[in-house]
Amino acid sequence: MKSFQGPGHALIEQWNPLGLVGIITAFNFPVAVYGWNNALALVCGNCCLWKGAPTTPLTSVAVTQIVAQVLENNKLPGAICSLTCGGADIGAAMSKDERINLMSFTGSTNVGKQVSLVVQERFGRLLLELGGNNAIIVFDDADLNMVIPSVLFAAVGTAGQRCTTTRRLFLHESIHDGVVEKLVKAYKQVRIGDPLDSTTLYGPLHTKQAVDMYKNAVEQAKQQGGTVACGGNVINRPGNYVEPTIVTGLPHDASIVHTETFAPILYVLKFKSEDEAFAWNNEVKQGLSSSIFTKDIGRMFRWMG
Repeated sequence: MKSFQGPGHALIEQWNPLGLVGIITAFNFPVAVYGWNNALALVCGNCCLWKGAPTTPLTSVAVTQIVAQVLENNKLPGAICSLTCGGADIGAAMSKDERINLMSFTGSTNVGKQVSLVVQERFGRLLLELGGNNAIIVFDDADLNMVIPSVLFAAVGTAGQRCTTTRRLFLHESIHDGVVEKLVKAYKQVRIGDPLDSTTLYGPLHTKQAVDMYKNAVEQAKQQGGTVACGGNVINRPGNYVEPTIVTGLPHDASIVHTETFAPILYVLKFKSEDEAFAWNNEVKQGLSSSIFTKDIGRMFRWMG
């Protein structure tokens, strides 16, 4: 691609295929993450080897069959986009294999660290999309009619099982109690049920292990000084259902607040000043996404800075 930038100037962008791109994806977005990685890899002239999550193999097989058929209909080998199924042993083998020129991994921070070390050991190329500990900061001038539904969906949607789930809610001290009261009321109105039902907002956790992680996190929050304002229990029904949970009263630097639990637990923290809220947002090791609610234009730009 060549773009004319003015007399005597030109911008040239050259795309060079690497060869084989390995793609390891997580259970919570069993198609989308593969689609993003795969599309970019193919545009640049690469082949792909995909390993989906071991708990969603049928989705991986179905998608691969569709892609292969499209390729073959266009007189290209279906194996350009290949699939392997399995557990951690397959992922480890892919990370070690020098024939994979770029390794893209989406999943937990702990596993991502292992993948990173193995690929780096062979001086391979990496793409990592790992954990998040996203925050919403609400100032005293915010429109609370927007805040409540936004926080509800960000913290409860997909039962807290996405890397962009809101896990920390910072509320200015002057509005803290009122927002918590409204949020608890909203939580109690959440429709819980079968995710295949279009009226359901909140479905089950993915595995029994996830339920155990949820229970452990709630207990840790209590031990570290938190109060469960809403939820905190496993729901007695078939499936891995737990109550969407709000925890208040924890210090901003409590270890459980700094831990990403892949479950619908929201830690609500009270702040006094803008500088305090921004600093608390940035003090966790995980990055990814955070947001603020305010009508102050200057504050918006300070936030972006």
